Order: sequence, then structure tokens, then C-alpha cells
Amino acid sequence: MYRSFSEKLADPDLIDLGEGIYVLRFEVMKVASVRAAVQDLLDRGVVRPGQTLVDSSSGIYGHALALVCREFGLKCHIFASISVDAGIRTQLTYLGATFQQVPSSASLKHDQEIRVRLVHKYLEANPDAYWMQQYHDDVHYLGYRGVARTVVEELGVDGLTLVGGVGTGASTSGMGRYLREASPEVRVAGIQPFGSRSFGAESAPMDSFIIAGIGSGIRFANIDYRIYDTVHWLDFDVAAAGCRHLLATTGVFAGLSGGAGWQVARYVRETEPGGGPVVFLAADPGHRYVELVYPVEAADAPDPGYRPVRVSSLDDLAGPWATMDWARRPFHVQDDLPEWHQVPRAA
Repeated sequence: MYRSFSEKLADPDLIDLGEGIYVLRFEVMKVASVRAAVQDLLDRGVVRPGQTLVDSSSGIYGHALALVCREFGLKCHIFASISVDAGIRTQLTYLGATFQQVPSSASLKHDQEIRVRLVHKYLEANPDAYWMQQYHDDVHYLGYRGVARTVVEELGVDGLTLVGGVGTGASTSGMGRYLREASPEVRVAGIQPFGSRSFGAESAPMDSFIIAGIGSGIRFANIDYRIYDTVHWLDFDVAAAGCRHLLATTGVFAGLSGGAGWQVARYVRETEPGGGPVVFLAADPGHRYVELVYPVEAADAPDPGYRPVRVSSLDDLAGPWATMDWARRPFHVQDDLPEWHQVPRAA
């Protein structure tokens, strides 16, 4: 029996989709990282019950933080992107969180920049609040230790490949770290949208639709670039086609990051037919994306059969899908506004 709803949401379903491909399907993936992070901060006395936790979110992190704060007796304030829909806003409200939704921006960098600036101003006005820094603090890795343990127990690590969106780095960087405690040979394939600053692709034209949660417009300090063996850049059309094919062939209803993961997982299986298990992350269900991704008239459309172009230089990146061997090398993204990472934290 689960002791709380957040504990249940932190425990994904590992589903066999056939041909050696598996999905770790979450309802709200970031509950796993938020729940463990908040518990750790409380245990160490960094935050205390009744305190306000604040952060920026494009959707599921804000929902996760509100849910966990409600459970642990904390307050929550979210600076939300325009992609936060009515369903999430309703849950934030009922969970007792306060939030401010930031107007739409044509730029991922500008959108994230505005929200983090607002966090900075909020902390100046509310010095007792604590900034969770989902973009920067690797305390968010902790929640994926148990998820990694489940994968190892169920599938082993022989030839294992993990596939997932990079985003802040917590999920795939954290999973990769804990999986490699079992075997350093575990491979990790990270997914990015074109134009994301992480991995140095900001010069590539940004897709017209921001794939929320897997791209970066500012520096994310909690990405461990040495985790990743390969990186895949996908545009909206590739991810959306993956969502539709995943639903039509397996019944799994997933958001854009899950559709992107399905595309990459199938490509890995196709190019390594005799390899070990391929596990991809589906961070959330597809309800937020129904109108944009799942039009009824597309239900019978054939799979477009997208395949990536392999490149050896970031200068050669081109849509709709490109992939490059990253080879676990380090990388550093310059800060435009270093003070974002110097905000004093309440004790």
C-alpha cells in the first residue's frame, strides 16, 4: 500500500512493449525527483515545515512541487510558463499553491529567463522562501535512485540503453548515474529540441513549438554531460508522430517527450537488433497535447518513418532529426546572468 498519492506517482510503471523495448511510464515524472529532494532538504534542516518553496515550471514540476508541499506541510509558489494548462492550474489551486503565469514568448531562452528573473525578485521580497532550483541543484537526482534499482532488478544491465529527454538533467543524468553504479557499460541517449542551449545547439533554428521539459534556453547546471553516449535532436513533427504511433501500436498515451523517446528507442533497436533492453522515459500522459498532437483525422495515418541524420559536428545539425555521438565528454554552457546561480538560500 502507498502511504500517499505522491508516493504512488513517484513509482512509474515499467512496461514491456515488445522487441526488447520498455517504457518507464510516469503520471507526473517529476514527483519522483521533487519528493526525494524535499525529503532530503527537510532531513538536513535546510528547509522547515511551513516554509515557502518557490520555482519556475513549464508544467509538471510545478504540479509535483505543489503536491509534495501539500503532503509535507510546506507552502508553494510557482512562476509558470504559458504551457501550464487549465488542468494543472486547477490542481495547483486546490493543492493550496500560488502561481503566476508568464505571458507567452516566442523564445525558449526569453521564456525561461523571465521566469527565473521573477523567482529572483520573489526571493528579494520574501527572504524566508527557498528556491528549489530545479534547473541547477542535483539534489533532484535522488528520486531516480529507486527507479534505477527497479530497472536493474527487472531487466539487468547487460547491454542496457536508457533513452530520455535531457531537460534539467535530473531524470536521465540521475538515472544514468545510478544505473552505472550497477554497470559502467550502461548507455544513455539524451533527447533535445533544436535550439536548446544544452549541448551547444543554440545556433540551430528553434522549432516553432517548444517541447516543454526537454529543452533549455538558459544554462542548466545539473546536467552531467559525461553521462551521455549519444544525443538526438528532434523537432515537433518527429515527436508528435512518435506519440501517435506509440498510442496506436501499444496503447500507451504519452506526452511529447514520451513520443520522442519512442522514436529514439525504435531507432536504437533497429540499429542494434541484437542488443540488450532499451528503456525510454514517458514523463506524463498525453492529455495536455490532445489538440496539437492527437487530431482524430490522423488516427489512421501511416507512420512517416522518420530516421535521423548522423552528424559529427554541431555545425551540421539539421532537422527534423539529427543524432551525434557525444561519447561522455564534458561540456559547459556560459551563463548570461551568473547572479541567477548566486541567490542566497534561506537556512
